[in-house]
Amino acid sequence: MLKQVHLYVKGDVIGVGFRAWTKIQAKIIEVTGWVRNKDADSVEAQIQGEEEKVKQIIELIKKGPPISHVSDVQVFWQEPKEIFDQFEIRK
Repeated sequence: MLKQVHLYVKGDVIGVGFRAWTKIQAKIIEVTGWVRNKDADSVEAQIQGEEEKVKQIIELIKKGPPISHVSDVQVFWQEPKEIFDQFEIRK
């Protein structure tokens, strides 16, 4: 069954390759959706997939890539309104 989360990630996540790293992790775990910069210190993402895979990427995002520092992740589970066929970096 398809599950979806909307994430707000705060911390040192801009200019450190966070979006590209998230896209790579999404491809490895096989989830779909998107990620984008929100403001000066946060990133926003929407992720879809099997519940266990979505939970797995949430745990990775809470740690972030080695060069970043994640201070907070807000997780909002949602009903999917559209189905994504890949994972993309949005502007």
